Amino acid sequence: MSDLHKRLLALRNPARAEHSLRFFKTGPGQYGHGDRFLGLTVPQIRSVAREYRELTIEQLTQLLDSEWHEERLVALMIAVEQFRRGDAARRRAIYDWYLSKTDRINNWDLVDVSAYHIAGSYLCNRSRAPLKRLAKSRSLWERRIAIVATAAFIRERQFDDTLQIAEMLFSDEHDLIHKAVGWMLREVGKRDEKVLRAFLDEHAASMPRTSLRYAIERLSPSVKKRYMAMPRVRPVKGY
Repeated sequence: MSDLHKRLLALRNPARAEHSLRFFKTGPGQYGHGDRFLGLTVPQIRSVAREYRELTIEQLTQLLDSEWHEERLVALMIAVEQFRRGDAARRRAIYDWYLSKTDRINNWDLVDVSAYHIAGSYLCNRSRAPLKRLAKSRSLWERRIAIVATAAFIRERQFDDTLQIAEMLFSDEHDLIHKAVGWMLREVGKRDEKVLRAFLDEHAASMPRTSLRYAIERLSPSVKKRYMAMPRVRPVKGY
């Protein structure tokens, strides 16, 4: 583990790290408050993850507990690769580990690089109840995991859970959830525009405006205009 840490430190870029502090909103009261960055690029992080892809779960836990954002990202990239290559027992172990460490999956890029690859993929042929529980969480990151994980279902043309969790999150107050909801709805629309439009016909008026804008990005200008012009109504809490 010390070798991996040294590898990352050797790639350190203070100027990029300073930019990351602003980009990932690390100031007081912001969602990434207190996070620390080495200033690595994603390709650099992926390269290091490939070098250390055989780490144990105990070693991944040490990485995920790091104060450095990039070390947590390396841990999750390795976990995704181990899940992809693993047998049923290994996948179960990675999934259980992942859900036990959601407090350390604590920024949007960490969620987005891992949620559908691990949580979503594991639950593809299982009950989606764990995601419904996460959607009700007080944790911003657990709620984002809940909706982003459904990308795995969308790829299988299974849309119901995405739509249900999206509706549960309409009353969420955080912009990062609004964006994730709209993103997943847009992914539904890529595969079946009729399903998306039926959902929007019912819910566009009560959706957060950001979610709606993201969801309709790929629709025709006239259709987008119609949805944006719908009178706004207050969303009803979904849980």
